[in-house]
Amino acid sequence: MRAMSLTAPGPVESRPLACVARPVPEPGPDEIRVAVEVCAVCRTDLHVVEGELAPRRDGIVPGHQGVGHVSERGASARRFQIGDRVGVAWLRRACGTCRFCVSGRENLCLGPQFTGWDADGGYAEQLVVPEAFAYALPAALAPEQAAPLLCAGIIGYRSFVRSGVPQGGRLGIYGFGGSAHIVIQIARHRGCEVFVVTRGGVHRELARSLGAAWVGEAGEPPPMPLDGAILFAPVGELIPVALAALDRGATLAVAGIHLSRIPSLDYQAHLFQERRLCSVTANTRADGEALLALAAEIPIRTHTQAYALEAANEALIDLKHDRVRGSALLRIGAA
Repeated sequence: MRAMSLTAPGPVESRPLACVARPVPEPGPDEIRVAVEVCAVCRTDLHVVEGELAPRRDGIVPGHQGVGHVSERGASARRFQIGDRVGVAWLRRACGTCRFCVSGRENLCLGPQFTGWDADGGYAEQLVVPEAFAYALPAALAPEQAAPLLCAGIIGYRSFVRSGVPQGGRLGIYGFGGSAHIVIQIARHRGCEVFVVTRGGVHRELARSLGAAWVGEAGEPPPMPLDGAILFAPVGELIPVALAALDRGATLAVAGIHLSRIPSLDYQAHLFQERRLCSVTANTRADGEALLALAAEIPIRTHTQAYALEAANEALIDLKHDRVRGSALLRIGAA
């Protein structure tokens, strides 16, 4: 089978992913094999490829927003039938026994595994995943629509919840890419006003088309205090900017798995009056199920820019340089 393997971490402009021939993987007893139709491209993939998240195995195949159909089942796998359409997300496995897992916080598991980091992911024609961590997808949901929901959507949803924005409140979004273009649809569905800080005309145009009440740059404060905000851009310098825009008692949720250095904060200007700064770490399966149900209810419509599997380096380059409108997507197999 074809797969895009990381030869060695480095700048994505050096095209560190190589198209290789790999044996078709065999599922373990509790796993399923998935014939991948499409895989959305995530900024976390970029962090792995460039080494900001050190790869945990040589020759890793990135990708953790894969959609496809079940092509094989392990000996004890019974949840899905051959041919069922499923989604594969970032959280590949949790231990199920640590204090975080038993208290419903498997996103903080002490022994997790992640797709495209600990195990080969969706930049390939086939992948394997524990059946308990795959998501059932309705046949009516097109693969191109479903794929960005599996990380951009799930993490965006968890970040929205963590931001604490009330129904009809004012939400700030810093950085407008794959996650943000999904979150704005959730926020608008709940009657929120959305204020977007982003660079680049393509992102501004998309934000406005999806109902943003205001769009500006980092140097421009929103026209009114925010009831909550989410930082999607992996830029630590935006932390004090976003905190300063919050109303009293409001929360800034930081969605990224990697963030550049945060400048010094001024207690009075940034944190006093019970402003809160919190991070968002991975997701639970409950987050994924909730987001997929909400996506059908709204319904959420994802915007994608498609690439061939062999063009994965180019997709990541475009993502890095803010040339993707919505989410980048690799087309891999037949639906």
